[in-house]
Amino acid sequence: MRTLAMILAGGKGTRLSVLANKRAKPAVPFAGKYRIIDFPLSNCTNSGITTVGVVTQYRPRSLQDHIRNGAPWDMDRMNGGVSLLQPYLGRMDSDWYDGTADAIYQNIDFVRNARADYVLILSGDHIYKMDYSRMIQFHQDRRADVTVATLKVSLDEASRFGIVQTDTEYRVTSFDEKPKQPKGTLASMGIYVFNYDTLVKVLTEDASDSNSSKDFGKDVFPKMVNENYRVFAYPYGEYWVDVGTIQSYWEAHMDLLQDSPPLDLLDRDWVIHTRSEERPPVNIRTGATVNHSLITDGCTIEGTVEYSVLSPGVRVARGAVVKQSIILPDTVIEAGAVIDKCIIDKNVVIGRFAQVGHGADYTPIKEIGLTTGITVIGKGTIIPPEIKIGRNVVVGSDLTDDKFNGDIPSGTLFNAEATD
Repeated sequence: MRTLAMILAGGKGTRLSVLANKRAKPAVPFAGKYRIIDFPLSNCTNSGITTVGVVTQYRPRSLQDHIRNGAPWDMDRMNGGVSLLQPYLGRMDSDWYDGTADAIYQNIDFVRNARADYVLILSGDHIYKMDYSRMIQFHQDRRADVTVATLKVSLDEASRFGIVQTDTEYRVTSFDEKPKQPKGTLASMGIYVFNYDTLVKVLTEDASDSNSSKDFGKDVFPKMVNENYRVFAYPYGEYWVDVGTIQSYWEAHMDLLQDSPPLDLLDRDWVIHTRSEERPPVNIRTGATVNHSLITDGCTIEGTVEYSVLSPGVRVARGAVVKQSIILPDTVIEAGAVIDKCIIDKNVVIGRFAQVGHGADYTPIKEIGLTTGITVIGKGTIIPPEIKIGRNVVVGSDLTDDKFNGDIPSGTLFNAEATD
């Protein structure tokens, strides 16, 4: 049986603020050497699925540069392989995608040409390892029309997800997208297996419904359940996280720093593939201290790094301290600077003796859910020497040091929008 995977990778990532200002959310760097899109792509490769369409829309250039012909994932093939699918204008159809279902429907010709028996629909912005062949076998065994991957969440989190209820045979009896008062805690993971014929039928009907918002969770699945399609829930109990917020992005990195991390990146039986740059070995110099951290090729460390993730080419000068932070590629932390619980985007310079993530004031930025003290610095910004930047601060991208006029208090959006 032939399976086509369609990865939805066109999201703006507004809750990631400046981290997604210049790139699609699936292209955001993760765990030092990877990008978020590497996880669903690698899951496809490791599951034996080698025909993949990546549906892009918002700021796709960095995603395109990263994926290219798909060689790192063994998808540079004459037949099948990976294809990047952008919105287009034709004489009769197509436009910007209106929703998740519309994004697949506008590429229905690509789906037809793949001649697949099953269509696996994935989100491009989740961190997890999953053997999709097991889910497809589950789908086949139950003669399902569509199978939805699910996991248990807390009641507090349930309103962020599509919540399903099932009978004792895992057949879905209700599907409620992001309910204000959830009736359960079994949540959709945004991973679906459709029979090809079923997918074409329900998407064609949805496209002709003027009242539909063209979304799988809001429209397609509730209607399928009501019309008695065979909709099943596949139970998944391993590590999975939606890194769609600054808090969840930071927490997922901290998970990797545990002595026994819940996501094992060292597992040679399930390799997470990526396109890697050629960088020299890590250089840890005299007097440096490194504890509980992930350090990627090309880094030079003369100062102190604790409970942090350093991406390729990061430099930490003598006397500088980096704690509980995520530093993206080619950022420079100059001598004496202190970085505490921060996310620093690529090509940033933190000036000498600057303090970023400073003090005990935790004034929040409620618009983007910054409440726990994480400070974020946008790509390409130069932080001047000796400045103090508080907690729960977001600093915009590409700012030169002359844009700063004194310290920045906690809870500030500095030259950055709440929904970049």
